[in-house]
Amino acid sequence: MKRIVQKFLGRKTRPRRPEAPALPPQIEEIRQGALKGQHLQIVQWGQVLLDSVHVPRDPAGALEWFTIAASAGFGPGHNMRGRCFQFGWGCEKDLQQAAHCYAAASAAGDEWGRYNLGILTMRGIGMEADLAQALDLFRTAAGHGHAKSMNLYARFLEEGWVVPQDRVAALDWYRKSAEGGDYRGQHNYATALVDAGNTQEALGWWRKAVVDATSDILLAMDQKLTALGPKGDADLLERVRERLKEMGIAPSGKTVSAQ
Repeated sequence: MKRIVQKFLGRKTRPRRPEAPALPPQIEEIRQGALKGQHLQIVQWGQVLLDSVHVPRDPAGALEWFTIAASAGFGPGHNMRGRCFQFGWGCEKDLQQAAHCYAAASAAGDEWGRYNLGILTMRGIGMEADLAQALDLFRTAAGHGHAKSMNLYARFLEEGWVVPQDRVAALDWYRKSAEGGDYRGQHNYATALVDAGNTQEALGWWRKAVVDATSDILLAMDQKLTALGPKGDADLLERVRERLKEMGIAPSGKTVSAQ
């Protein structure tokens, strides 16, 4: 593996100019680990090249590092190659290739790969939609502690998608997802708590969710908090709307111009 890395480095890297600033210690440690052929650090260095203020962005280089890790059978390497092919990072978009990479990651025991394959399978992206297969992927990853998969497994149980409807079990999986740090699970669990009359606990979970929530969840939170009226949390509602404004989205869901 180290020889493969060295061959790659000889072909792709250039000496750093003397005036270039030194990397922060934690980033340099990742780089050195990658140079030594350490699989996790190889993937982490690729992620640095994808999105870091410390080095110039290099998606094509990142893809090559992920490929090195994948060639060694390292699940996260396969998963990150899949991300590159899904979103066109350093390559042309290729959804079928993305699905192939996620399947390889799943086979290697990587739960993010299993989850990402489940998303493509559920939505029919790069393949025919197959809810039963998606359920199996999410259920397996959820059982292994993957918080985002817990949330989707809960959704299958709540809605009765290709599985007997079981809202009690769904609530339990939403709770586990929320406790695992997934903002979608936190929102869904909070919503269920409000429906059960436990508004104060729900507000606590929404306060956690607002930090990382994407626009769709923020809009849903805005609706739920607005409906609560005086029983809700005015400061939390304002924070939700501030985050939406930062994204250029009004609470109604309409795009707003930057001020």
